Amino acid sequence: MTELTHLTISEARDGLKAKTFSATELAQAHIAAVEKARALNAYVLETPEKALAMAKASDEKIARGEARALEGIPLGVKDLFCTDGVTATAGSKILGNFNPPYESTVTQNLWNDGAVMLGKLNLDEFAMGSSNETSAYGPVVSPWLRRDDSGSNSLGTVLRSARDSATNTLQGDAGLLSKFRVPGGSSGGSAAAVAAHLCLGATATDTGGSIRQPAAFTGTVGIKPTYGRVSRWGTVAFASSLDQAGPIARTVRDAAIMLRSMAGPDAKDTTCADLPVPDYEAAVTRGVKGLKIGIPKEYRVEGMSPEIEKLWQQGTEWLRAAGAEIVEVSLPHTKYALPAYYIVAPAEASSNLARYDGVRYGLRENGKDIADMYERTRAAGFGREVKRRIMIGTYVLSAGYYDAYYVRAQKIRTLIKRDFEEVYAQGVHAILTPATPSAAFGIGEKGSGDPVEMYLNDIFTVTVNMAGLPGLAVPAGLDSQGLPLGLQLIGRAFDEETLFAVGQVIEDAAGRIALPQPWWA
Repeated sequence: MTELTHLTISEARDGLKAKTFSATELAQAHIAAVEKARALNAYVLETPEKALAMAKASDEKIARGEARALEGIPLGVKDLFCTDGVTATAGSKILGNFNPPYESTVTQNLWNDGAVMLGKLNLDEFAMGSSNETSAYGPVVSPWLRRDDSGSNSLGTVLRSARDSATNTLQGDAGLLSKFRVPGGSSGGSAAAVAAHLCLGATATDTGGSIRQPAAFTGTVGIKPTYGRVSRWGTVAFASSLDQAGPIARTVRDAAIMLRSMAGPDAKDTTCADLPVPDYEAAVTRGVKGLKIGIPKEYRVEGMSPEIEKLWQQGTEWLRAAGAEIVEVSLPHTKYALPAYYIVAPAEASSNLARYDGVRYGLRENGKDIADMYERTRAAGFGREVKRRIMIGTYVLSAGYYDAYYVRAQKIRTLIKRDFEEVYAQGVHAILTPATPSAAFGIGEKGSGDPVEMYLNDIFTVTVNMAGLPGLAVPAGLDSQGLPLGLQLIGRAFDEETLFAVGQVIEDAAGRIALPQPWWA
């Protein structure tokens, strides 16, 4: 029998239904795997007792023939989702002691469908980052290594010894640390945990690519649904008009299963669409015959890896061979998406993060008066990248600059959305692009000097958030160093079904991307 932690969600669901194993056994196997993989730093909080209690309840449901959609399925939760009675930190010191007295709509939906919570997953602080290096709880390490590094049996020992137990940061020279890959961000803990078999699936969020980029870096599947498809209530806000929750899983089918449970109307979130949730899993087997797939010429950017270009062409050929019509399309305002995004997102972040002042919850630093207390609390509680984005956001919203920057960026956003609408009006069903401009880079390799170098990782993903559309990242191959590469599919608003159908064709053609034996245990 396949090792329990190596099952897909659909396989585990079938095994539980057939009583081949119990939900408790499935939870125990994952709890043990999480304990052995602590050097990866994917989890910031493990909840084994809660997991076993939930698994026991699932076993009782299964015994009575009352199994729900995700009964007994062990999941990880990105620590941006509030979980009743379980700490929610958003990867920041300022929320280090925050214990929410309520459950986010997304996680409540999952628990209502019988899922089991293994713990809270690491992330870039307040979801601001593309590598999971900005977390106050240390960087997540990808389970994937470059081929020329993977021969060393001592790397797991090196990783454990390099981690400072007091600060949970990696210590060592840049050459040593660069042997370890980033898992992408901000949902790096979610992607790493799924790839390393530390959960069967994980919740994640995507503001500018934070589901799709880490999925592409780790050989997993991630979908950012249409804005409004999934409730944002109880999810710590970064940029409210861009944030959207979605799943990261090991297969397209598993992502479809998870999204059906996560999505749906919510009266507590006025931006959440009051629309029925389709049977996404049923859409997986539709195929692509008769579909028109667009290839945007503007996504052939300078400096893109030749291996990414080759993979993109390969994906085109796979879809053509499966019966799709391939057409070139134009999205002329794509080149403005990244600068516009890095005005809109920080502006909204500066407003959202104003609530963290040390008064009502979270960290509080004493000061000589209330203004001094605010300043000391925010200086101590926020990390460098969060401070940078708050300052950018405050600047572009300030008197004299609001029209020059923020209003102009919003106008660009409208034009980006119109580009997509015009393409889809021509009968295009989905758009195929690369997910990232390169494979995963080494820890400490980017962003130490010029932050723009890190921001460029979002070049293929931010347009989707700016337009509010759904985007799916599917693993499609390995580069010459044995690292995963992914393709991105962009769909019409609220047409995630087509993305799952097209994504399954790519997954079938590429084959499952198999992670080598664990080197970290």
